Amino acid sequence: MAELRTILVTGGAGYVGSHACKALAEAGFTPVVYDNLSRGHDWAVRFGPLEVGELSDRAKLDEVFARHQPAAVLHFAALAYVAESIAQPALYHRNNVMGSLNLLEAMVASDVAAIVFSSTCAVYGAPGDGLLTENLRCAPVNPYGETKMMVERLLADFSRAHGLRHAALRYFNATGAAPEDGLGEDHDPESHLVPLVLDVALGRRPEITVFGDDYDTADGTCVRDYIHVMDLADAHVRALDHLLAGKGDLTLNLGTGTGYSVNQVIEAARRVTGKAITAVTGPRRAGDPPVLVADAARAREVLGWEPEVSFDELITMMVDADLKRVEKEIAGAS
Repeated sequence: MAELRTILVTGGAGYVGSHACKALAEAGFTPVVYDNLSRGHDWAVRFGPLEVGELSDRAKLDEVFARHQPAAVLHFAALAYVAESIAQPALYHRNNVMGSLNLLEAMVASDVAAIVFSSTCAVYGAPGDGLLTENLRCAPVNPYGETKMMVERLLADFSRAHGLRHAALRYFNATGAAPEDGLGEDHDPESHLVPLVLDVALGRRPEITVFGDDYDTADGTCVRDYIHVMDLADAHVRALDHLLAGKGDLTLNLGTGTGYSVNQVIEAARRVTGKAITAVTGPRRAGDPPVLVADAARAREVLGWEPEVSFDELITMMVDADLKRVEKEIAGAS
């Protein structure tokens, strides 16, 4: 019989997954992390046991399900670099789609009937400059978004065929950290704007490159909706509670409803840090839509969820997390 407070978290050693494990533990759940550690970190697994394995390893998945008997799955394990997905689409389809299919089949075989899926606003493609609702047609412009859309379709198919309850959470630009637990962004290579800008402020890189300043936006740079990672984690726990209560499937946007351009992010970082941050303009990147901003009214209505961290608070918390990381690196080297 499943232990109702045990949750399998694929990709739980990664950035968003590790913060979701923190939120699960605070809500009284035991997160069991399943991760191959290719892009996650064992030091980020702090709230429950770690099982090292591949989504492609069905025997390992079956053994983990049998031993831990989770009540549900939070599924974060995926490759998530847009440029890499354009250069290596087969890698992304094999890992993100085929890996998810293997996971869903293992869930059905183990009678685990609920999953919260880490989806993305990239499923929408480049829809225009208005707030994006869940009713928009999905038209991804890169293989990363395509693979996430395909997994959403798998979830719908498994719901009809096997009664698998699911929540697909399409979140916008995750950023921020939980510095009190030593958690934060630590990607290699780092591709996210906010940590790259803060690296310049902290003297770890000489400049930030703005990829394109000729988009059809107010200042010519891309506009994104930045959502704090712990606000995202809170939404995952709420979606999990919804499914465990036997309620219906969900597809929800997670964002603040406010967009900030690349130039506005750089200016905010200058204001918060008091540092001169050098920015240079580079060519556009393939697969970058001009504007992605969420209409998250449905998440507010269904889950009672509300983002709590303001943009300036988000930048400040990121600075605190980065400073703690620098101090840790210095202490480790001494």
